[in-house]
Amino acid sequence: MAAASAAAGESGEEPVAEADTLAAARERSSRFLSGLELVKQGAEARVFRGRFQGRAAVVKHRFPKGYRHPALEARLSRRRTVQEARALLRCRRAGISAPVVFFVDYASNCLFMEDIEGSVTVRDHIQSILETEKTPERLLGLARTIGQVLARMHDEDLIHGDLTTSNMLLRPPPEQLDIVLIDFGLSFISALPEDKGVDLYVLEKAFLSTHPNTESVFEAFLKSYSASSKKAKPVLKKLDEVRLRGRKRSMVG
Repeated sequence: MAAASAAAGESGEEPVAEADTLAAARERSSRFLSGLELVKQGAEARVFRGRFQGRAAVVKHRFPKGYRHPALEARLSRRRTVQEARALLRCRRAGISAPVVFFVDYASNCLFMEDIEGSVTVRDHIQSILETEKTPERLLGLARTIGQVLARMHDEDLIHGDLTTSNMLLRPPPEQLDIVLIDFGLSFISALPEDKGVDLYVLEKAFLSTHPNTESVFEAFLKSYSASSKKAKPVLKKLDEVRLRGRKRSMVG
């Protein structure tokens, strides 16, 4: 009986010890983040900039959401942190520019990544060109480069999930068109043309709403994507189908 009680006590202590260790790890992460610069506050995560082991770093912290059940919140945040880290690694293995992953803190769901110093977003670069040139002609080379990068990403069966010109960076100098893909928090793996077509549709909607009168630029992107991807034909067919569904929803309201 005594042995049974001791065993029960030991098994009860394990979850408590694990919870204490987790709480201590989260407290350490919180203290570390408090010393960094907050650069972006989103609905799902905060992004900080600072130094990590002597290197310029960006830290993405998926903070707990009070409206979710704690167990569900922990599971979702951990899964998305893991998915994002794996997507970045998959990009780099495929020769696609993406931030280096320095460290993944599963206790606090923090992703420590390379800071692409001196970079500008593709969104800001496009707006700058349009303000000075008043014509989209100078953007055609950029469009072709984006098409090549995203074709390679989709040929790796990697779906970004949130393609916008804000989630693409240009390393300095921007004229070299060295594009770095970021923010893979909604990414997943799929070989389905439907998922890749939706990815392109999200980009198209974001691109044309953010950068008006640049239809010719997006067409140059699609031509480059088609020429660069081994799997482009069914994907572009699905893109047309998704566009049609989008128009029907708009008509119905």
